[in-house]
Amino acid sequence: MEPVTLACAVVPVTALLYGQLGLLHRRRERWYRVTAEHCAEVMRDPYRATAGRWWSDDDTQAAAARLLLDGLVTVNHRGNLSLTAAGADPARAAGHPLPDALLAALRRRTAPATLGNVTLRDTGFRTVREEFHAAGRARVEHRVPELARAAGRPARAGNWSAALVMVFTAAALAGLPSPRGAVEWAAAAVTAVGLVAQIAWFSLHERLRTGYARRDPWADRAAGLDVHPALVELARLDPEATERLRVSRLRTRRGRNRGRPRHRRAPAEAEAEAGAGARA
Repeated sequence: MEPVTLACAVVPVTALLYGQLGLLHRRRERWYRVTAEHCAEVMRDPYRATAGRWWSDDDTQAAAARLLLDGLVTVNHRGNLSLTAAGADPARAAGHPLPDALLAALRRRTAPATLGNVTLRDTGFRTVREEFHAAGRARVEHRVPELARAAGRPARAGNWSAALVMVFTAAALAGLPSPRGAVEWAAAAVTAVGLVAQIAWFSLHERLRTGYARRDPWADRAAGLDVHPALVELARLDPEATERLRVSRLRTRRGRNRGRPRHRRAPAEAEAEAGAGARA
């Protein structure tokens, strides 16, 4: 193949590869924008918006603050959460799955418990929390699957086409006869530059792919949101309770009876112990 003919073929094909990369970038940007919009819609629930925050401002802490504000629980200086008379009433509810799950976990206890202990060891509360947040993410993923697949098709097509074009260009450049004259030397140089650009295409494509893999519309949206309203309100009305709630989250050890039903001795055991004490 003549150098000029090869250069005329390599330049537009290389430009086509970069145009395909631009199309891929455009589709991924559209996927990210649409997904972020759906995330914003789902995160109108502030408990979902605060799920990924640091523990003192997360959804679990907000659920406990909501129970305190509603007068369903109290917290002492050691961080132990206790049910009030209203909280012990099975007919009362907080009106949201997460505070209701926390309230149910405290009702299952036979003694006051810390928030850290409930979060760490109560499987019922943990299951409700995980399912609640999984449902929110599923709502987002269900609404954008076509865009995700559309963003993936150009990537696969681009990889194969770029590899074939690069192999063809390298083989053709290696088989070129010695250029004659300035025009052929310029054409050979343009072909060599095109081959370098094709090799660089893979590096640029990988950087773009890695960059999009690291972008999480859900986390990016959550990072820009404010603290949960229940935490803000509790900090304003009762700063001491806010500090006690933080202590409660740090403590993971159980109460004196470890939250299990108290062992009730049989009447015979109690009488025997009382008789032993009287003889002593």
